[in-house]
Amino acid sequence: MGTTQAGPEILVIDDSSTIRRSAEIFLSQAGYSVLLAEDGFEALGKILEYRPSLIFCDILMPRLDGFQTCSLIRRSPDCGHTPVILLSSRDGLFDRARGMLAGATAYLTKPFTKDSLLQAVREHALAPRASV
Repeated sequence: MGTTQAGPEILVIDDSSTIRRSAEIFLSQAGYSVLLAEDGFEALGKILEYRPSLIFCDILMPRLDGFQTCSLIRRSPDCGHTPVILLSSRDGLFDRARGMLAGATAYLTKPFTKDSLLQAVREHALAPRASV
């Protein structure tokens, strides 16, 4: 699951094994410790257990979608401050606005590149955490 222990721990939540694997490779090569989850339910347990520094969360997932997952994270007194970057192939204004209303820190469009993923990490995982 996490191949390196240097740098902040990052959780990637996506029902696509291809997206999870791509993100894991990009982040691990950059020295980050990576956790993976297939959906929001699995992710919530990992968030409470590992307290990642940053969360990437797909929007379209079965059972608990990214908007719902983000809202639940924001309600947590322990993890509500953790930056959440929504991932989606949709790039419309409505989806972005809905993400911000759910408490997302940022929005990254899929397919992402290694550079865009690492730029998002630099901008949000290393930024000072603010109380929500």
